[in-house]
Amino acid sequence: MKTSYPSLDSDLNTAILIIGGGITGALIAYKLINEGKKIVLVDRRDVCGGSTAGSTALLQYEIDVPLHQLIKLRGTKCAVDSYNSGKKAIFDLRQIIDEIGCDCDFEFKKSIYFTSFKKDIPFLKNEFKTRKLHGFDISWLNKYELNKMGLNAMAALESKTAAVMDPYKLASDLLYYCQQNGMQVFDRTNIASIQHQKGKCVAVTDEKFTITADHIIHCTGYESTETLSEKVVDLKSTYAIATESLLEVPQVLKNAVLWDTASPYNYFRATTDNRIILGGGDEDFKDPKKRDKLIPKKEIYLLKQFQRRFPELNVKIDYSWAGTFGETKDGLPYFGKPNPKKNEHYVMGFGGNGITFSVIGMNSIMDSINNKKNTDLEYYRFGR
Repeated sequence: MKTSYPSLDSDLNTAILIIGGGITGALIAYKLINEGKKIVLVDRRDVCGGSTAGSTALLQYEIDVPLHQLIKLRGTKCAVDSYNSGKKAIFDLRQIIDEIGCDCDFEFKKSIYFTSFKKDIPFLKNEFKTRKLHGFDISWLNKYELNKMGLNAMAALESKTAAVMDPYKLASDLLYYCQQNGMQVFDRTNIASIQHQKGKCVAVTDEKFTITADHIIHCTGYESTETLSEKVVDLKSTYAIATESLLEVPQVLKNAVLWDTASPYNYFRATTDNRIILGGGDEDFKDPKKRDKLIPKKEIYLLKQFQRRFPELNVKIDYSWAGTFGETKDGLPYFGKPNPKKNEHYVMGFGGNGITFSVIGMNSIMDSINNKKNTDLEYYRFGR
């Protein structure tokens, strides 16, 4: 973190108030500051905490709902556009990183979507055919090819576009860039209520200070559900491990991010310092204490899942943690205004694609503010 930020101690007026100082809020701020907007950003915790600090940062265009299933749920155009937008978002993100000169360990990778079960091969073949049909650059890998790579699996789809990075570093550098360009940032500042007066939004903090804005943008992830009347998401607990650094990482883990067809799915990736990140074990979220109590049990589960796929590799746990995320019925995000009469906007990128969804949301936020039609605002609208 290049700087620290104060808590709010006075009343303010601004054009736009962003609530949430994680990767989503930072990306939205970057877009708006480059549009010349006057912005205040607040976070109830320290900025870049929450889900951003816990993210394992697999950047994939593939959505948690496979393309052939998403087509049935949302139609061909929405489904294919969503997959293509995810792909574009990875390259957009790289461009942003280059523009601000952020050293956040961004690396392009391949993505390997594999199955360990013979019964899932027809499902995977269906997905392969669907993606091929719609122009995605994808290859089929058989058991022999996967075993040669060191991965014990039956079959897989290999996509050419994926990436990894350090989202905490990018979020903190984006906020610093925005602050240097005129944005005011306050953390440890909780918005207790929002009132609407004469076309303005008035956010009131716990300490009774007010921020009066033309527009408010909620970028607080699953916590945004606290301010919504419509239920849009089911909350899930998720778990992750970072292993000790290995002398040698298998080539397949160096070159690709891996995830499987299990439900909930398991995933693996390597870091720049030769650790392996293992994630999964998702279940319904009850409360943070119960979630965190399960960490020792989930460590055993995740290690077992990894060792089945890489039986030759001996790994030891260095860190483990838990997080909470949201899962929507179609695996897609929610953007825009739930209530057309109020200038409160939401960018809610749920599931395993939170970061790429936030980039897509960043590209449609100006149209939401200006009440302009936008395909993404239609695809990902509330009340769909």
